[in-house]
Amino acid sequence: MTTTMLGTPTLPAPRGPLSGAVLSALRGDRPELPDVEESPPYGEDLQLALYCCYELHYRGFRGVDAEREWDPALLAFRAGLERAFLGALRDDVPADADVEGEISALLVEHVDAFGVSHHLRRRGELWQLREYVAHRSLYHLKEADPQTFVIPRLDGPPKTALVTVQHDEYGSGDPERAHSRLFADMMVELGLSDTYGAYLDSAPAEVLAEVNFMSLCGLHRGLRAALIGQFATVELTSSPGADRMVKAMRRLGCGPTALRFYAEHVEADAVHEQLVRREVIAPLLRAEPGLAPDVSFGIRGSTFLAARLEERLLHHWNHGESSFRDGSNAGRP
Repeated sequence: MTTTMLGTPTLPAPRGPLSGAVLSALRGDRPELPDVEESPPYGEDLQLALYCCYELHYRGFRGVDAEREWDPALLAFRAGLERAFLGALRDDVPADADVEGEISALLVEHVDAFGVSHHLRRRGELWQLREYVAHRSLYHLKEADPQTFVIPRLDGPPKTALVTVQHDEYGSGDPERAHSRLFADMMVELGLSDTYGAYLDSAPAEVLAEVNFMSLCGLHRGLRAALIGQFATVELTSSPGADRMVKAMRRLGCGPTALRFYAEHVEADAVHEQLVRREVIAPLLRAEPGLAPDVSFGIRGSTFLAARLEERLLHHWNHGESSFRDGSNAGRP
């Protein structure tokens, strides 16, 4: 299947002075960098500015010099963006040392739970499914890459177990089975663009914040345990949600290629759940028990940001509105 998922994305449109300054710097200018404290930490402007800074560590942007990845002024500015984002998160989700309690809570699905996958399974429309997939493409077209940053920051059994999980994420030696590849194939079958970064301008701050949290934790050694907590949250909660997505897509008449991505996660993440719990988190905390609050923070931060995104999507969909930031109908056939 023809794909453009490996392409280098174009620069997005700015959403305020912070992102405007970053984008100007990426084009080679030397703008005056504005005061970060004036912008809401979860807002469109700060989250896009941070996302663009982080993207330099992934695919970069078309026409942007690769040397910008280590530009001292940009790195200093990014540090201010990170402090604002991280400070807000620490205020909203104070850490706890009871990691087992956090994990146990993740493993319980309440009977009255109702999130995006529940909505799509029961009564969602095809255009809503397509919007959701477009939003998720900002992560899934580089699936597992933020978590890979943490591998050299671990040692011993946790490193070995995490590499085992990542081997599956990248297709177990077969590039056509890499989860990012399966997601791109699904996008094509759903009539969406699988071009890397194609939906960046449409994605609201809530989408960017989830991806930014992964990058933030993966790129900072001091947050390595928070990244493990974030990854654990995804792996421990993915299988039931993926199963609902498969059922939603069957109800909506999607083809086998579209179904393959979520069907793969029903089985794979059930295995990954055990590996992350028993062979990554457990030995990590035995060796460094002081990291427990950071693991907890990763779990709570990930859950908090995911809930913010779900709230936005369901609010708009329940009113028959597009959840895209610009209100476009790009998710509709």
